[in-house]
Amino acid sequence: MFYRCKILNVNFPSSMSVGTFVKHLPFSKPKTSFPPQRLNFKSLTTTTTCVTRSSSYFETLNSRQKDQIHLYVDALLQWNQKMNLTAVNEVNEVMQRHIEDSLAIIPPIQNSYISSCNNSFDNLRIVDVGSGAGLPGLVLAVACPGWEVTLVESMNKRCLFLEHAVSLIGLSNVQVVRERAEKLGQDSNFRERFDVAVARAVAEMKVLAEYCLPLVRVGGLFVAAKGHNPQDEVKSAERATNLMGASVLQLCSVESHSPHGQRTAIICLKNRPTPRKYPRDPGTPTKEPL
Repeated sequence: MFYRCKILNVNFPSSMSVGTFVKHLPFSKPKTSFPPQRLNFKSLTTTTTCVTRSSSYFETLNSRQKDQIHLYVDALLQWNQKMNLTAVNEVNEVMQRHIEDSLAIIPPIQNSYISSCNNSFDNLRIVDVGSGAGLPGLVLAVACPGWEVTLVESMNKRCLFLEHAVSLIGLSNVQVVRERAEKLGQDSNFRERFDVAVARAVAEMKVLAEYCLPLVRVGGLFVAAKGHNPQDEVKSAERATNLMGASVLQLCSVESHSPHGQRTAIICLKNRPTPRKYPRDPGTPTKEPL
């Protein structure tokens, strides 16, 4: 069962296509690229496949998008007084720790999608699994109005906030779905329907693989936003990732305002269909990780 939020029709300026937005992002080109195959974990600790640096991704947005982000942050902090949406309770901290951090994964998605998926980057179908307060999915929807973004969240009170935020800031490219990822992965309306699945601060990589990859089409990407040193977690998730029909494509180090000053976008390429038995029943991936 899922609920769709009420959507307002908003006309975004044609100048703010995803291509235009990303063109002005201050990021460097990948130093090294990998073909779509498993990484050599023996050299993983010394290999950097992509480096992204920026003083502020927020400053690349146009004035309307900045206003939308500010409305979202205000609503987040207001609702946070009555429910647990974030441990951060200051505007500047939210901007640095959440907004900049969410925007920072756009360049890695672009680099990997254009080089490996051979499709247009401007009109993607994105699913944010375990969206919580809308991070990163809702922020991506603001920055990339050409994307169709689905926010998946199992807790009703968080869905109510997401619906409120989407309506408040006027997003026409977002739907909110209240459901467990395990159930959506077995639903023909969602299974292998998305170009990219993203997840941030939800679970360890081996669990995320079973949550997210069944939702990704063959040839699409799964992007996990992780901390500054995720190599052991990636290695531990190798079996689960392969069972879901994917392989690790690259790890992108992203300069951000997290406590360590750096985060990593783990990019996985979906090479083949996920076996029908996955994802398993709700709760099983967490209790019995692959």
